[in-house]
Amino acid sequence: MDGAYAGAGSLMELPLLSLRLSASYPGKPGVLKDVRLELNRGEVLGLVGPSGCGKSTLALAILKLLYLKRGRAEGFIHFNGLDLMALKERTMRELRGSEIALVLQSPMSALNPALRIGVQLEEAWKVHRRSTRRECRRAVTETLENVSLPADQSFLRRYPAELSVGQAQRVLIGMAVLHRPPLLIADEPTSALDIITQAEILELFSMLSRTMGIGVLYISHDLFSVAAISQRVAVMDQGEIVECRRTADLFTDPGRAYTRKLIAALPVTPQFRELQQAVGEWPA
Repeated sequence: MDGAYAGAGSLMELPLLSLRLSASYPGKPGVLKDVRLELNRGEVLGLVGPSGCGKSTLALAILKLLYLKRGRAEGFIHFNGLDLMALKERTMRELRGSEIALVLQSPMSALNPALRIGVQLEEAWKVHRRSTRRECRRAVTETLENVSLPADQSFLRRYPAELSVGQAQRVLIGMAVLHRPPLLIADEPTSALDIITQAEILELFSMLSRTMGIGVLYISHDLFSVAAISQRVAVMDQGEIVECRRTADLFTDPGRAYTRKLIAALPVTPQFRELQQAVGEWPA
């Protein structure tokens, strides 16, 4: 495969994802400004920041989809032994979904309303895998069980409109992990969910990372959800990573003024107190 930068013997010693990127759109320079980030295998890395700070642009840049918005990226993206910036679009199409998966914030928009759930899962499998119908069904059944959804025919024959928003999000996550990709990018995946369903989906991401060894880049403006599942948190502001540290360290001793401002803005709620107890003494 074109674009290789590391030998197979050294892959496990390298971060799963390592990048240094700048990006812009026509008439809008500096959307990303020399962003540097590393994500390890099986790690959940939270990326938090206000709307418009460049979080989603970073996700699109990793997937090499900025061209869809006439954007341009410069720098390097090293992923699982490959130099993504050197890959042709044909190779990137093979990687998207099988090696790098994406979960978006609006499951009802992401799912095809005209196709049954079973058909959509089977099509997602067939895009990257040539197998028998029995193997496909086995993979779909196992995946639905992994995301705590029924795998019976009555569920598989439903249309997206017949699902709750939480069920639809689980279907999307199931489609994303169908091929057990090393990297999962979750871009605001809980913003459309109620607080109970949010907690369930967060636990699902955490479980999938632990059991499958998937590296998760969890993108959100919600500091609570980021802190709940991330081993490390990167804070983005105006196109730059201003701080990236272990979650407990970030919350107990934030090093940058913007991070302190972000933490100080959190409302004092029962959820706040639980988070405070989880990470230690809260900074004044």
